[in-house]
Order: sequence, then structure tokens, then C-alpha cells
Amino acid sequence: MPVLPEGQRAAELQPPVRAIDWVPVAGAPRLTLSSCELLREIQILDEYGDRRIIHIPAERPLTVFVDKRELVTLMTLGACPELLVLGYLHNQRLIARVQEVESVTVDWDVGAAAVRTHQGVQDLAAKTARRVVTTGCGQGTVFGDMMAQLDTVALPDARTARIRQSTLHRMLETMRQQDSIHRKAGSVHGCALFCGGDMLMFVEDVGRHNAIDTIAGWMALHGVAGGDKAFYTTGRLTSEMVMKSAQLGVPIIVSRNGVTAMGHELASRLGMTLFGRAANKHFLCYSGLERFDSEPEPQRTPVRVVAG
Repeated sequence: MPVLPEGQRAAELQPPVRAIDWVPVAGAPRLTLSSCELLREIQILDEYGDRRIIHIPAERPLTVFVDKRELVTLMTLGACPELLVLGYLHNQRLIARVQEVESVTVDWDVGAAAVRTHQGVQDLAAKTARRVVTTGCGQGTVFGDMMAQLDTVALPDARTARIRQSTLHRMLETMRQQDSIHRKAGSVHGCALFCGGDMLMFVEDVGRHNAIDTIAGWMALHGVAGGDKAFYTTGRLTSEMVMKSAQLGVPIIVSRNGVTAMGHELASRLGMTLFGRAANKHFLCYSGLERFDSEPEPQRTPVRVVAG
């Protein structure tokens, strides 16, 4: 299988990942560049009685083994599985740095990802003993006590990590124009990482957790800090999505969807800015107004109806 050597550029990763040129950090793990079909053709019958061919996302299982021990099976589109695995391990706090991993080898013939570490994962059994079934698409899993991790999160203050309304508009316009699997086939979530109004990376998967984990893997592999970044997702902002963004050090999250009460509470405690229902020039800022430089749109002139 092809292997990504140290120094290989992330831009060579296959679609639907979009990333500018970045070089992996020193001591980064070796990664396979496993490819698979992202879409599948099927024949359908519509309401008019017409038969036609459409595309649907090719969801598949990927079982992750860490040092030959089975950890979890992820249901994924398979767009960039090596980064997904790295991000999953990072977000689950099973590794602190990608340099702890020697290699990630994905083999779609057997649907497995083999992770080899340099010195093993300390207390792996204890760290994975407690599992929480989350609201993730297809029921995600979080290991350990998520709320106990709050004290480990460090975000930049509101003076240095901010967003202007015009920048938010640029982000939303970029996402509106983004070519995507969702436009072709639906049934996937998209996530993107922005620096100002510039998109650094975009990825889609069958679950929003997989998409943010893939971005987490990409950031960790290339040593990209999150303090001056903003995260975009098409999915709802639940507590786990907020926590994962916070773990990446990204203090600003924008969602096309809404926010849950626990997601809002967690973001408020962490001092994060949440935007929901964000599309075109519409948005709702749910928390963290101190990071937001508002540039209000002109109020619409009320329409008066004159009785005839």
C-alpha cells in the first residue's frame, strides 16, 4: 500500500478534502493514502414512475486497531481515513501528540486501520472503559468523562480571537459555493476550518463527528494551532461538537444548524462564540458576543397594508 512519508504534502490527499499546502510536523507518523469509492450508483423509482440512476454516499465500516488491540469501528465515507483515525485518537485523549504514533495503515480489503505506536497507549484499558453513546450520526461514542476535561481546555481571550460580521459573511459565501458530495448525493455532513475568511480545509463524511475528527487529525499532523481559526459545520452544535472544537483550541464555531441547550451551556462556560442557523447573511449568535464585531444589516422597511 502507498505510504505518506514525512514531508509529503497534505494537498495530495484525495477529495473531498480540500487543503492548502502544509508540511507535516517533524516526527509525524507514516500514513497510507488508501483510496475507495465515495459514491455508489443505484437505480431508483420516483413519484412520477420514472426509473433513473442516482448517486448515494458509500458508507462503510472501518475497525481501528491500536497496537493490535481492537478499539472501535467507525462508520465512514472513507474520504481520508488516516486523518480520521489520527483525529479520533487525539480527540478521545488517547494520544497527546501525533509523534506518539509510528504509523497508520488502512486496508479497505479488510475494512481495518492498524495504528502502531512507539511506546503504546498508557492505561488504554482504563481510558476506554467508560463509554458514552452520543448524539453522533449512527450513534457516536465518547470515552471517559467529557465534562471532567474542561479544566484542560485553554482558549485565547476575546481580545485576540475575534470575528467580524463581514468575515462571517465571507465564510458563509465560501461554503455556499463549495462543490460537495452533499450536492451530488446528500446524506453527508461537511466541516471546514477557516483562518479569517480563508478556508484552509474542507471534508465531508456520513457523520459530523467523523468530519471534525478528520480536521483534528489534519491539524495535529501539520501542527496547526486553533487560536486564530474558526470552525464551520453543517451539523447541529451539541455538547460533543463544542467540546471537540474547544479541544482543538478553536474558540469560534459556525453551524448551518442549531444549538442544543448543553452545547450552549458548555460554550458559555468555556467562553466560546457559537453561531447557528447561519446561511447566506442570516445567523444567530448564541454565545460569546464579546468575540464578535457586529456590523448590523440595515433593518427592513416594514410593509404597510392599506385597507381598501
